[in-house]
Amino acid sequence: MLRIGDFSRLGRVTIKTLRFWDEIGLLKPDYVNKENGYRYYSAEKLGIVDEIRNLKDLGFYLEDIAQILKEKPTRKRWIELLQSRKDFILDELNLCQKTLSKIDRMIDLVQREQIMSVVEIRELPEVIVASMRTVIPSYDALFKVVPPMGEIMRKQGAVCSVPAYCFNIYHDGEYREKDIDVEICEAVVDFCKDGDGVVYKRMASVPIAAVIMHKGAYESLGASYSAILSWIEDNGYSIDGHPRESYIDGIWNKENSDEWRTEIQIPVKKCKN
Repeated sequence: MLRIGDFSRLGRVTIKTLRFWDEIGLLKPDYVNKENGYRYYSAEKLGIVDEIRNLKDLGFYLEDIAQILKEKPTRKRWIELLQSRKDFILDELNLCQKTLSKIDRMIDLVQREQIMSVVEIRELPEVIVASMRTVIPSYDALFKVVPPMGEIMRKQGAVCSVPAYCFNIYHDGEYREKDIDVEICEAVVDFCKDGDGVVYKRMASVPIAAVIMHKGAYESLGASYSAILSWIEDNGYSIDGHPRESYIDGIWNKENSDEWRTEIQIPVKKCKN
């Protein structure tokens, strides 16, 4: 039997770790002296230490390792466990690759100072709009909703205003990653008969709105939102309505996402002193 100090040195694992493994039931000593509390381990358990270390190197969590040691898997079960771990790592790698791509694009945008421009105060005019309000599972789903809406408008005889004014209004009152309550609006010259989820209405003017032009892909819109919200607070305004996103240039007319332009419009009011 080996005292914990000798076992620690031979197994290349700290005494603190061995005590922790004992507490969680991962690797129990063979004998504990009741008088002094010294832990003793059999030399055979050095092989278990190597197993634990190898499984940790493969990314298994300690609770998984404890289960594996208890289960003593067959060869078939080992293959299943390792394949499952491989699939998990591949998913994580794919996610990391997407994140790295986003970071690279953001670096490029920052270097070219293309993310955002200055904030200005402007009145948003009264408009007649064709409106479709719906709940979408994610922001990507917008591109599946807008084209069918355009086809419905065409059948209803709607004529879009010139210059075009297409914008979305988000009604949730907070950022949501799914089940997003959005109203898609297209300014038109006159009313048409409602139908197929598209309604026509007059939207009142917004006397005061903070406006910023976002330049670049939609995934970097957060930087512009951060900038305009900070500006609103720093300049003595408060939000007074749902934000709009007005799409000026995008995937429909610009192949390069660096050339996309989206105007963020937030109704505001001056705070009372």
